[in-house]
Amino acid sequence: MDGTNSLEAAERTTCCVVGGGPAGMVLALLLARAGVEVTVLEKHGDFLRDFRGDTVHPTTLSLLDELGLGERFARLPQRRVTTIQLPLGRDGTLVTVGNIAALRRRYNYIAMVPQWDLLDLLADEAGREPAFTLRMDTEATSFLVERGRVTGVAYRTSDGRTGELRATLTVACDGRGSLARSLPELGLRRFRCPMDAWWFRLPRHDGDPHGLVGGAGDRFISAMIDRGDYWQCAALIPKGSDATLRAAGLERFRDTYGAAVTWVADRMDTLTSWDEVKLLDVRLDRLRHWHRPGLLCIGDAAHAMSPVFGIGINLAVQDAVAAARHLVGPLSGKAAGLPAAVRRVQRRRRPTTALTQGLQRLAHARVIEPVLAGRPPLGRPQRAKRVAELVTTSRRLNRVPAYFLAYGALRERPPAASVRRDSRPEGAGSPSSRSDPGHT
Repeated sequence: MDGTNSLEAAERTTCCVVGGGPAGMVLALLLARAGVEVTVLEKHGDFLRDFRGDTVHPTTLSLLDELGLGERFARLPQRRVTTIQLPLGRDGTLVTVGNIAALRRRYNYIAMVPQWDLLDLLADEAGREPAFTLRMDTEATSFLVERGRVTGVAYRTSDGRTGELRATLTVACDGRGSLARSLPELGLRRFRCPMDAWWFRLPRHDGDPHGLVGGAGDRFISAMIDRGDYWQCAALIPKGSDATLRAAGLERFRDTYGAAVTWVADRMDTLTSWDEVKLLDVRLDRLRHWHRPGLLCIGDAAHAMSPVFGIGINLAVQDAVAAARHLVGPLSGKAAGLPAAVRRVQRRRRPTTALTQGLQRLAHARVIEPVLAGRPPLGRPQRAKRVAELVTTSRRLNRVPAYFLAYGALRERPPAASVRRDSRPEGAGSPSSRSDPGHT
């Protein structure tokens, strides 16, 4: 390598985490607290990204409590969502189909917190651990492979320098665009997806509904998340129709959306440019194999989720918790069998992932695809009406969507060595002492 543009010293860590999203940061914090040397490579210079998933579910809130971070998290600016509302009443009036507040749990709400605030909190707390290193502006560009085993990654920093980081285990947490997804032996399985999503913001007014609010218009479905002073809005559109719909003009979209969601019609003119409408290419897929020797994939790197039910982040965090519990022993040298531990992570998490994706595929086929094609959901209008009546009038059925959205199918427990009931006060340490932008 050219000495002016590369880092010559041999670099090693026990666990290399590729990607500083929720799954990567949670895994790194849990491992570092248990004494495992861990290095996170994050290609961006900060965690600021608009329209990232900002939902923090009750399972994650409980985890933060177990880690001694509940009070610090509670001080972050946030909005609490307790209801799911759909326009199922007469004349399209909103009806509550899921009441999270009715669940008899300590955390009976979903916290809406900017994801960068959550990631900053996790990075700050992990930075107090001597075993933790965070390297921002550092992108993993390829895997190092020796005798069929992944032994680390090659990387490039934002200023063009290159280097290699060797690790006992590399964990891909870098999302659906993961470097690991190019490995044919992992076997990416794609599922048909009928929609894409437009994300944008609208002002929120006094007297507006609260919580998560859904609706349907002319060949699109809306979902609106109460963020306090604004609505984070999604419009589901037919797959691949982005260019055609944009060509029809922004005014037409504003009129269509306002006609479907009548109580926001008076503010649609605040959407002044297509630049304010961001496209999400919706995907639903899953790796057949989440691992190979020296490598493990979790979160969206292992399974890209549809936005239906809004639980992708929750699944990714639970992947990280399960991975930490199985990996702490082998990586800390207190137990043998790292390959077996890696396999156990997939065996533990795959059923929950497959179940959730199966329900998403069912929602795609029976609800979303018909609506986007201009047909009634569930085959017949009467059937959809009957299901709506059952969900809204039955206390028990009303709790099912609320519980699934809030808690998912399976809650994981962190390793005992990572639990802190009373996290050190702010100021007891600083991530800057171990935060390494580009490893300068």
